[in-house]
Amino acid sequence: MSEKKIALVTGANKGIGYEIATGLGALGYGVGVGARDDARRETAVEKLRAAGVDAFGVPLDVTSDRSVTAAAELVQRRAGRLDALVNNAGISGEMAPGWIQDPTTADLDEVRRVLETNVLGVIRVTNAMLPLLRQAASPRIVNLSSSVASLTWQSDPDVEVGPLMGIYAPTKSYLNAVTVQYARHFAGTNILINAVCPGLVATDFTGFQGPRTPEQGAAVAIRFATLPDGGPSGSFVQDEGVIPW
Repeated sequence: MSEKKIALVTGANKGIGYEIATGLGALGYGVGVGARDDARRETAVEKLRAAGVDAFGVPLDVTSDRSVTAAAELVQRRAGRLDALVNNAGISGEMAPGWIQDPTTADLDEVRRVLETNVLGVIRVTNAMLPLLRQAASPRIVNLSSSVASLTWQSDPDVEVGPLMGIYAPTKSYLNAVTVQYARHFAGTNILINAVCPGLVATDFTGFQGPRTPEQGAAVAIRFATLPDGGPSGSFVQDEGVIPW
């Protein structure tokens, strides 16, 4: 078993996920670049290696049981354990102009599609990787959430929460709730799990609109993927601090 710490980042071929992989690699982690697109994944791995990161590709479709099982087997063969899992892969779903998702006209197939990636995919990957995480001395799990998941902010007319997102925002609220349940399960163990918000980052996910760079967005995920023992678990945070549920 390698002495080098090993991380797996889902959706790591571009954007925030790629910068999380870059940052963890710079800290000396071997980084599994999880992505479903073969060409984009291998291009990302090549770029990371050129930058000095010990990166390896992990074919991974978070919506597929078979793919996730194969990914866990690959990490097992590569390292025998997993020190950090960053569940970054996510989709927004179809948007009307202005980033609007009207819940009163939501297509249920689209709701299921977003839920499958943003919530069920996280559960699927986390559970498959748990045997590997349990082999690490200080395992960390980070779930990429969003401030739009905050029910407190969404229900407060005095808080600016952006456009109506009747599909995407509830999936992130659900992800937060799932994160809390995992934290309850892991209480008293060495596994820490938290939900983090990268802020509004200019990537293709947002149509390259937003005041933050991918590097800035990645910082909070990197910090929580490398928490010291005794750090928080079951929290929902951004760079500025705790976000209300």
